[in-house]
Amino acid sequence: MPEFHTPDGTRLHYTDEGAGKPVLALSGLTRNGTDFDYVAPHLGGVRLIRLDYRGRGKSDWSGAETYTIPIEAGDAIALLDHLDLPATAILGTSRGGLIAMVLAAMAKDRLTGVCLVDIGPEIDPRGLDVIKTYIGKNPAQKTYDEAVAMRAELLAGFKGVPESRWREEVVKHYRETPDGLQINYDPALRDAVLAAGAQPTPDLWPLFDAMAGLPLATIRGANSDLLTPKTLAEMQRRRPDMIVAEVPDRGHVPFLDEAEALKALEQWLEKLP
Repeated sequence: MPEFHTPDGTRLHYTDEGAGKPVLALSGLTRNGTDFDYVAPHLGGVRLIRLDYRGRGKSDWSGAETYTIPIEAGDAIALLDHLDLPATAILGTSRGGLIAMVLAAMAKDRLTGVCLVDIGPEIDPRGLDVIKTYIGKNPAQKTYDEAVAMRAELLAGFKGVPESRWREEVVKHYRETPDGLQINYDPALRDAVLAAGAQPTPDLWPLFDAMAGLPLATIRGANSDLLTPKTLAEMQRRRPDMIVAEVPDRGHVPFLDEAEALKALEQWLEKLP
C-alpha cells in the first residue's frame, strides 16, 4: 500500500497511477481519494495522484488539532517531496480547493495549475451550516440500502442520479456494521471544523489572487449551496481567462464525470505545461 510519513510522523495513504502531466487530486472535507474514481477513467495523459488526508480514508488519525488546512497543505507538499515531484497541478474538490489556494500563496513554485471544484474564496454560510449538522456523526440509516434510499430522495440539489451511483457513494464513505452505518473518518474532524468556525472568517481573496498566472478552472454544481453565483462572477471578473463550467442538476459537489465537467477538465489539462 503506497504510504509515506509526514514530518510529524503521521502515516498517510496515497495512490499514484497513470503517466503524463501530474495532477494531485485533493478531496472534500470528510472524503478521500476515492472521490475521483468517477473521473479517473476520463483523464488520459495524466499521472493522477490522490491523497487521503490525515484522519480520512486509509490514513492515520492524528487528532483534531492537526485537521487544519495549513497542516494539510503541508502534507501535500510532503507528498510531492516524497515522490520527488518538483511541481504538480491540483484538482481540488471543496476542501481540496481551499488547500490549493493556500499552496498558491505559500509554495506557488510547486503548482502548475489549479482546478477548483465547487469552491471559491467566499463560502456560503448556509452550506457550512448544513455540513455542521452531520460532520463527525454516524448516519441514522442502519444499512446501505436505507442510506441509498435516503440520498436518492432527500439530497438537495441533485436530480437524475441513478441509484447505482448513490450505492457507490454510500459504500465508499460508510462501513456497514451490526450496530448500523459508521463514518470512515475520524469523528474528531467535527471538533476541528467547529473550532475553525468559532474564529473570525478570514479574507480568502488574496489566496485566490495568488493563483495569478496559473492555468485555472472552476467547476460548479448549478445547485451548489457553498459556491454562490455571485462569488463565481467575482472570480471570473478577477480571472477572465478562468475556464468555467456549471453542471446542471448537481449540488455540492458534482461527480466530475458529467459532460460539462469533463469538457472543462479537458480544456484545463490542455493549458497545463
